[in-house]
Order: sequence, then C-alpha cells, then structure tokens
Amino acid sequence: MDLIPITRILMLRELDTFAREIAAFPSDDLVWQTRSGVTNSAGHLAQHVAGNLQHFVGARLGGSGYMRQRDAEFAARTRTRAELVAELKRAASAVAAAFDGKTLADFPEVYPADLAGSRLPTSLFLVHLETHLAFHLGQAGYLRRVLTGDNAPCGALALADLAKLGV
Repeated sequence: MDLIPITRILMLRELDTFAREIAAFPSDDLVWQTRSGVTNSAGHLAQHVAGNLQHFVGARLGGSGYMRQRDAEFAARTRTRAELVAELKRAASAVAAAFDGKTLADFPEVYPADLAGSRLPTSLFLVHLETHLAFHLGQAGYLRRVLTGDNAPCGALALADLAKLGV
C-alpha cells in the first residue's frame, strides 16, 4: 500500500482527535494553562501542529500558499477553543487537499525544502510529521486530564475503525 493514503488517514485521524481534545476542555482559559515542568499548553500545541501541517504539507507539497508564523504558535494565548478547533480543521483540509488522489510518486523523492540543515526523503519526512502530530496529541490529552481531573478519552479511532476510512 502506498504511503500517501496511509499518511492521509492517520493525520486526519489525529487532527480530528486533537480537535475533540481541545473541545473537551471545560473553558477557554484552561486550554492555555500548564503545570510545573510543562512548557506548552494544549492551546499552544494545537496551534503548533496546525501551523506545522499547513506549512509542510499544505503549502510545501500542496501549494496552498499558507504562510507560517511559527513564533506566534507558541506566543499567542488569545484564541478560544472554537477558534483552535477551526484551525485544526483548516489543517485537516490542507492535508486532505495535498494528498487526495495522490501517491508517493506524485511528490519529489527528496522533500523540497531544507529541514534544519538537512535534506530528507519525502517519505521519511512525512512519517516524521505524522509521529510529531501524534506525540503532541498525546501531550495535549494528558495535559487535559491533569488540568481537569477528567480521564475520559476523546475517542481516538480503534485499529478496527481504520479499515472504515479506506485508502
């Protein structure tokens, strides 16, 4: 099976779950809070993954024209939960648009940008982007549980449900 449809499914799954995590916070204020030893709030993590994917997938591979403001992803603290969810949905739309109907052969073998002084195969960088997204989703989920005391999951898809998404 080709990497692009798989990556599309997983990124869309994680972005959808991230949106549910953000919506599960009981207040807009709480989404910006952390605990001792935790640098980034769930709000910052949501902004970061949305900007990251809109830039590296949407703009670089899909030609969306998105202009990333990485510093703002970690500085801004004014968005509501609804605004953060909308930004995650924009990232999902950018991923879907960049990947719909495509295979790995439709993209350059080497990712078309310098990545911290390195040039990586597009396939490897896409796997990195997916694991980066999943990592931050897990952080946001644990932070929500710690801040609220609510240990209810937000419905990440079970393995059996992946087949329903199709490739």
